[in-house]
Amino acid sequence: MNNLPTVRASDWLNKVPEVTLSFWIIKIMSTTVGETGADFLAVNAGFGQGLTRTVMGALLAVALFTQLRTRRYTPWIYWLTVVLVSVVGTQITDLLTDGLGVSLYISTSAFAVTLAVIFAVWYRVERTLSIHDIVTQNRELFYWSAILCTFALGTAAGDLATEALGLGFTWGAVAFGALIGITYAVWRMGGNAVLTFWIGYILTRPFGAALGDLLTQAKTYGGLGMGAMWTSTLFLSVIVILVAVAQIGMSAGRSAQAAE
Repeated sequence: MNNLPTVRASDWLNKVPEVTLSFWIIKIMSTTVGETGADFLAVNAGFGQGLTRTVMGALLAVALFTQLRTRRYTPWIYWLTVVLVSVVGTQITDLLTDGLGVSLYISTSAFAVTLAVIFAVWYRVERTLSIHDIVTQNRELFYWSAILCTFALGTAAGDLATEALGLGFTWGAVAFGALIGITYAVWRMGGNAVLTFWIGYILTRPFGAALGDLLTQAKTYGGLGMGAMWTSTLFLSVIVILVAVAQIGMSAGRSAQAAE
């Protein structure tokens, strides 16, 4: 990371978006794209798991480097990075489960412990886990480490619930959707905002993964049979539209500030 520009703390603005309804819609859809997109590239497009991991890993490295170079939140860069993190996070779990034969119980537990360690170190160094203060490079590195781990953890937990525990795609989506609803209710009743945010962020991953499987898998396997290509295209289109609206709105706001 030595090539990243050195800036004063006063030069930074918060590097992540505000937590709004649009944020959660894009987040859930990006998790679904991570599930369906990885399957489409590896299977339908014929890339295979090895090439898909290599290409997606390289694209994530480029996107993350670009994100780290910016000094303020830029919607298209941020959400491109999230989508790629989603794909790579899915592939990490799939590699452990399908490639190395690691039990979903073990991988889910390992990712949970790893995420707890990231949060512990982050808080020890920065004394906050709030995403409203991602205004230094250290905090952003902690943030993206946590994000990648939440995607891997969410994928493992989702597969554990829908496959190993036998919930299936429909009930898996219902169960994780209900947990998200409970987390939101706790926040509305005065629960800790930082804690409920990160719980919600983790839960949206298995919810999006179960939703993706429900839409893409054949009807004989309990899905709706839309296929990975159409599901990925549909969700990516919605993401692009919402991110474009955010980008245009931000550009217009900056122009208005410059004109004052």
